[in-house]
Amino acid sequence: MDMLKGEQIAAANLTDWRKLAQGLHARYLVDDFGTGARFVVAVGEAGDALGHHPRVSIGDGHVDLELVSDDAVYRDDEGTEHVVEWVTRQDVDLARRITEIAADHGVAADPASVGEIELGLDTAHSATIAPVWAALLTGSAESQGRGSPSDEIRDATGRVPNLWFGDAEEHDTPRQRFHIEVYVAPEVVDQRIAAALAAGGTVVDDSDAPSLTVIADQDGNTGVVCVDVSAAQKE
Repeated sequence: MDMLKGEQIAAANLTDWRKLAQGLHARYLVDDFGTGARFVVAVGEAGDALGHHPRVSIGDGHVDLELVSDDAVYRDDEGTEHVVEWVTRQDVDLARRITEIAADHGVAADPASVGEIELGLDTAHSATIAPVWAALLTGSAESQGRGSPSDEIRDATGRVPNLWFGDAEEHDTPRQRFHIEVYVAPEVVDQRIAAALAAGGTVVDDSDAPSLTVIADQDGNTGVVCVDVSAAQKE
């Protein structure tokens, strides 16, 4: 099934959901664990009917859901097909159904509170070092690439954050290689950046804002606040 572009996701007008990194994310607020469990059972039945299911986490007062297809088809500039994790039409269809189920169960969505963490590692040797990180993070060499044209590490079970490799030139001077990528909903990106600045951080690169804003702490360590602008719903 073809992966959807950002504008196609935005056009779906999924009010309860936000596109973060590769998937659609939603948080629903529940009064107690039992309410959350009943809601998840209903979501599971809907998933059975469609042959597709979300990743689910039940916490104190909330149910977190992520929808992503592990067999999305991406075509590069040469027309070569790659199987990747991404949002497809089946994710959009199930997201709509889950929104209906939430209304039936009287649980409210809190889309501004969703978040996703990924890791970035700058290197000139991603193909060489990726197998080591695949083994360390997931225990399986098959988690490298997962069909994509890149060397990123992606755990099929979602136990650990995705690890992406950024291009870097050879260098002798020690410097930060790892960084955290923090995906947030578009409506809270300014608030998140302001909070980091109020805590003593500084903006070191906002040339790609609001999609990417690089924040440094007082020691110079950097993290990136990320927003998928292309998939954001237009007001």
